[in-house]
Amino acid sequence: MAPKSMRPQGRRNTLLRLAVSLAPALLGRGAAAGKLAEPVGPVLLTLSGRVAQPNQGAQAVFDLAMLTALAQRRFNVKTPWEPRPVSFEGPLLREVLQAAEARGTRLTLVAVNDYKVEIPMDDLEHWDVVLALKMNGQAIPTRTKGPLFVVYPFDQAQGALLDQFRDRSIWQLVSIRID
Repeated sequence: MAPKSMRPQGRRNTLLRLAVSLAPALLGRGAAAGKLAEPVGPVLLTLSGRVAQPNQGAQAVFDLAMLTALAQRRFNVKTPWEPRPVSFEGPLLREVLQAAEARGTRLTLVAVNDYKVEIPMDDLEHWDVVLALKMNGQAIPTRTKGPLFVVYPFDQAQGALLDQFRDRSIWQLVSIRID
């Protein structure tokens, strides 16, 4: 008979204890069940408006560690700006909003240069819109489109929808207002 630590139940308990002990480190300082963690590093993204889980005043802010702690999506897609398919990686935008319990019908996304684009919340329910942190396996430099780039699934669209995806994609993202 296998030792107790090698039995399936023992391994499951060990993994559960490990996950519980690592959760605060993975989610950031001050993480508790149902509470958005406090950022430890520089703030990359600020959510304002209808945010039920703010962590700084009335806003929810995210640093790189908080964004990478969310489930990451990786996909290849040909964008209107690159001649060949590009690999993008980051959390789904809807999961970033869910982490802050943001609820609304319209998002106003703002880039570092104050460029703004509006996105209906429905887009995030119908499409896997990614908040890209990496492009081709590397962090996205500010001078190219980073550090945050909203990427739609361009390969799933054509015609007017493709134009809409292009118009709603925004790079050098710094804030989102939820209304």
